[in-house]
Amino acid sequence: MTESFAEKMKAGTRELNITLSQRQLEQFFKYYEMLVETNKVMNLTAITEFDEVVEKHFLDSVSLTKQMDLHQPLKVLDLGTGAAFPGIPLKIVFPELEITLMDSLNKRVLFLQDVISSLQLENIEAVHGRAEEAARNKKYRESFDLCVSRAVANISTLSEYCLPFVKIGGSFISYKSSTIEDELEDGKKGIAILGGKVKDVYKFTLPDSELQRSFVIIEKEKKTPKAYPRKAGTPSKEPLH
Repeated sequence: MTESFAEKMKAGTRELNITLSQRQLEQFFKYYEMLVETNKVMNLTAITEFDEVVEKHFLDSVSLTKQMDLHQPLKVLDLGTGAAFPGIPLKIVFPELEITLMDSLNKRVLFLQDVISSLQLENIEAVHGRAEEAARNKKYRESFDLCVSRAVANISTLSEYCLPFVKIGGSFISYKSSTIEDELEDGKKGIAILGGKVKDVYKFTLPDSELQRSFVIIEKEKKTPKAYPRKAGTPSKEPLH
């Protein structure tokens, strides 16, 4: 592990009131190395410079601690996880979390399983599945305390994919850029249909940067009707309004 990597991680997490152990720093560095190496043969991230990976992936992922207490055994789903942001950074920093990483591309899932094994993480699994199908599986439907997603889609589409997985009283939190108002206004009716309600929009600046980010916090108030999510492709082509 390089000294510059360790210093940047320590400085960024310090701003979030997180103190990383040597083992956690080593896990992050190993993850970074595996990400960059595998990215040469698989599309995982457009960002590979360590400064940017630390800032825009690692610190962004764990910034969720600004919004909720993660030092508890919450059952968490990271949907459309991609390279496992925010799921694996959250698991490294908050080992109490029980995390399921779900992605529709099997080769990415195999990479994530390799990362989980190499980092010796426990109570975390990477599963292959499409939201439209997995949300109809009793094992997953309305069984998570928290669903998180950094996927790029409008909030109405993301809510249709994510809210069916969240138990009543749980939350769906979407990682977004700072400009979210119009998108949120368009999506409010759809969110309500799915059993959710926008509780808060938390805006912040990423540690050690000027990058503006938002968390959209949606609480699950009632069961999602059985008709949702609709068949593959429909939530993005015809978002609920």
